[in-house]
Amino acid sequence: MSTDTATDRLDVSDGFDVHDYRSKLKLLRQTGDSMTLENRAELGCPACDRPFERLLVSEGESLTVDSPPAGRLCVVRTDDRTLLVAH
Repeated sequence: MSTDTATDRLDVSDGFDVHDYRSKLKLLRQTGDSMTLENRAELGCPACDRPFERLLVSEGESLTVDSPPAGRLCVVRTDDRTLLVAH
């Protein structure tokens, strides 16, 4: 998938690799099995196609969010990751 235009969306059809989007997502925080990223290029959500603000990627079996943002949340599951997308 090309990630050269602002209308692109995250492609999770064959898993998710953050390195495919490194120029469009800014790493905000990383812990042992999760990372929080900011969408700097108005990439579309893999669940609803709308641009999103933040992306939480987790490889863990469970996920806890301390203070979820107000607004739309989408959850996408790949074979080895869970993506929580905050709009």
